[in-house]
Amino acid sequence: MIERHFFRDRLLKSFDFEFGFCIPNSKNTCEHIYDFPKLSESLINEMISSPYETRSDSFYFVEDRLIMHNKADYAYNGGD
Repeated sequence: MIERHFFRDRLLKSFDFEFGFCIPNSKNTCEHIYDFPKLSESLINEMISSPYETRSDSFYFVEDRLIMHNKADYAYNGGD
């Protein structure tokens, strides 16, 4: 899985995750905890004042074949 986080057109961070073998038709859980780069106070404030302009794309591959692409938009303004 490759996951990329953007604010507007600026790439904030790209992650590349490897998942091990999962038994077919089984239920599995996985938790990834990862570090994010230090963002400037001005960028953080800009992200808060610009809801849904922070986005992520997640690409899921099986044997180098794209099987799913998820997109998410984020608002850090507390619902204002």
